[in-house]
Amino acid sequence: MLTARIAGWDIHTLETGYLWLDGGAMFGSVPRVLWSRIEVPDERNRIRLAMRCLLLEGHGRRVLVDDGIGYKFPARYVDIYRIQHGEHTLERALSGCGLVPADVTDVVLTHLHFDHAGGSTRCEGGRLVPALPNARYHVQERNLANARDPNPRERASYLPENFEPLAEAGVLDTWDGAGSPWPGLEVFTFDGHTRGQQGVRVAGPEGTLYFVADLIPFAAHVRIPYVMGYDIAAGETMLEKRALLERATGEGAWIVIQHDPATAAARPRAEGDDFAWEERLGPEAGVLPTRKA
Repeated sequence: MLTARIAGWDIHTLETGYLWLDGGAMFGSVPRVLWSRIEVPDERNRIRLAMRCLLLEGHGRRVLVDDGIGYKFPARYVDIYRIQHGEHTLERALSGCGLVPADVTDVVLTHLHFDHAGGSTRCEGGRLVPALPNARYHVQERNLANARDPNPRERASYLPENFEPLAEAGVLDTWDGAGSPWPGLEVFTFDGHTRGQQGVRVAGPEGTLYFVADLIPFAAHVRIPYVMGYDIAAGETMLEKRALLERATGEGAWIVIQHDPATAAARPRAEGDDFAWEERLGPEAGVLPTRKA
């Protein structure tokens, strides 16, 4: 894992498993001859995605940002998405920090797509219950509304079993737009990938760190034109990504890359009218070299 201490938070990246999705969909209009040099597809044209989460400990809270895919998928879907938990699980990652699921106080869900929120619930005695039993779960109000009435393109990604049991248990909170729920931590929203997605920014004298989920899913998506076919509004994604990268570059900030197996965090720099990475770190690189904001 990568670790850092910013604004009174001890921060850890957590590896929770892998899934495989269609490489063409992950890279949108980027030709296969280009993206396949970056990520080698399997025999079904799928590429491997990490399901990297973020843990923040401080200010009396233990906050988890996203919780992976979970274990509820039937065998047919495990095969379709080639879900892999042999090497990494959420529980094993938490254990590496000396914690168990019951220690988590809050879960910030960037959005309710199954690979980000599937670990929110688990089966117990024939029913679905919150998987992190002492946590409150936080999602943008717009994203919850979108999940409950999805457009045809996203219907397969929003599964009620991942969030309705939370609402029934009374542990699902909704936020309306940007805010600062805890000291040093800011949430902000963007809509190009899906309506009401939220990111996290942690900033203090030590530096700045972003978790931006599917705005920049792989390190290669630092390029402005590299937009997923899964995004509902590619033009919005490009504008949102440019604004984020301009801000992060000015701050000398690090960005956690959620789905790239090889790059866990990277620091951007401007490159003409586009962007590239000044530094990139793998998931086992250790302490993040933070910089003054």
